[in-house]
Amino acid sequence: MEKKQIPLRLSKKLYDQIASWAEDDFRSVNGQIEYLLTECVKQRKKNGKYVSDTMDEPIELDVK
Repeated sequence: MEKKQIPLRLSKKLYDQIASWAEDDFRSVNGQIEYLLTECVKQRKKNGKYVSDTMDEPIELDVK
């Protein structure tokens, strides 16, 4: 399978949360992002719509 490289910019807070989640799931950060995007696409195909009506709204990150 050919993979496409893309530049991606994330806030430090979002990156840190994804990195922590990736560690919990024994994945790299890149692998975690790919997994999450794949799951979102599957969900969208299944429902025929976005996972959330508020998907395009900015999210508040609660980093502790």
